[in-house]
Amino acid sequence: MSSDCLILAIESSCDETSAAVVRNGREVLSNVIFSQIDLHTLYGGVVPEIASRKHIDKVNQVIEEALDKAGVTLKDITAIAVTYGPGLVGALLVGVSAAKAIAFATGLPLVGVHHIEGHISANFIANPTLEPPFGCLVVSGGHTHLVEVKDYGKYEIIGRTYDDAAGEAFDKVARAIGLGYPGGPKVDKISNEGNPEAIHFPRAKVGDSGYDFSFSGLKSAVLNYLNSCEMKNEQIVVADVAASFQKAVIDVLVGNSMQAVEQYGFKKFAIAGGVASNSHLRAAFEEACSKRGVEFFLPPPILCTDNAAMIGAAGYYEYINGTRHGLDLNAIPNLRLGEK
Repeated sequence: MSSDCLILAIESSCDETSAAVVRNGREVLSNVIFSQIDLHTLYGGVVPEIASRKHIDKVNQVIEEALDKAGVTLKDITAIAVTYGPGLVGALLVGVSAAKAIAFATGLPLVGVHHIEGHISANFIANPTLEPPFGCLVVSGGHTHLVEVKDYGKYEIIGRTYDDAAGEAFDKVARAIGLGYPGGPKVDKISNEGNPEAIHFPRAKVGDSGYDFSFSGLKSAVLNYLNSCEMKNEQIVVADVAASFQKAVIDVLVGNSMQAVEQYGFKKFAIAGGVASNSHLRAAFEEACSKRGVEFFLPPPILCTDNAAMIGAAGYYEYINGTRHGLDLNAIPNLRLGEK
């Protein structure tokens, strides 16, 4: 195993406690995820204090399980990678503290990883032939970024949301139409029964930028539609509202991304993040990229949501590029992509 680079990765940025062992940035030996969805469903969304306490309960357990499932011990590990931002500060601190403790006890190098870089790197695991440069849309509950991946660990954000992230809009609309939390998968599922052309919701354009996003106006339009129906005593067809809302989001995500593909000349394009597991979004990107002769990459759903395997992939490339962090590494809840 000495020629292999084995990364022990830890992810705790929101409400999943995860640890993984990844070999050479591409091969997942284990990926253990403890999800808190059932816990937070009771409250209709993630409660930061509860998430942090649960991470404390579970972090050592998932690390031990990841090592065990990979059939390795800490003596076989090359470096420790951990998400240090962005995310919920209390949640991040649990993972960062665990990683620093292991690094201190073993003398292993410590590599802090940007959470968004992790999402992008999930594509390296799912697609062993994928190499930079390529374009990537990262779309999740907290982020909507259009990124030029120039090289391993080198990124330029070319578009971002001005307000709500796409996943956040999904959650808020799902709550408004009575679907509950988590909204993304529920909207995706019920949309199969609805007509996406039933209601025309706005597609926001942000100033002169063809790459930036805005979803708060769309969310307001859905709420206004629902209020109007209630005031007029008109029937609300939940599946039609969900399908029409989802179509409006997808049209903007795909439209802006394809504009970037054409103007930047991307030959390869990838999607990543929790919303990238949406079946209608995946199909729309598949079709749009195919039309333009662009190679399309996407991770399986298990690697779209938060997990440590993606952090292990990103951590490997950061490690071989010479990134090292000291024991003063801290959680940075608003860390921007490209910052160290």
